[in-house]
Amino acid sequence: MKKPELYEVWGDTVDSGHLIIAIIIGACISLGTFYLAQHLLLGIVESAQMARAYAMLTGILGCLAGGVISAILFKPKRDVVENMADPTFRQQVLAELTAEHGTLGRLDELPAEVVAELRELALYDLFRDAEAAEARTAPGATSSVEMLPAQASLNGGRA
Repeated sequence: MKKPELYEVWGDTVDSGHLIIAIIIGACISLGTFYLAQHLLLGIVESAQMARAYAMLTGILGCLAGGVISAILFKPKRDVVENMADPTFRQQVLAELTAEHGTLGRLDELPAEVVAELRELALYDLFRDAEAAEARTAPGATSSVEMLPAQASLNGGRA
């Protein structure tokens, strides 16, 4: 069986063959409703301009109908996986964020909405633990490593 070619369109994953068929369905239905409505309304409405305007409105409704039909015929191609992420992966991501930005910031500085979302996603405790670990290793904290003063010179290190 041939593997479908998948593309991302407006943030969703689509099969190229289904996309082409959906475009054809949408075009046929919208143009069909437009021309049918125009033909019917020219005999009913006094003004040809008004008949065309109503026909265009009907064509827009045909576009919506084509979209609904295509959505029913062609299901989404994305796979949604709802499982807990590996804790070591989360720790690795936090380490990368810390290395990239220097600090993760403080949870008490975040707006209440962000804190609520972190709790909903079960990430609050992870960031709280990372913040506590960062505070333990901060420059103000006591360290077992002895820091030596840096020697700087203006001659580029030459004596």
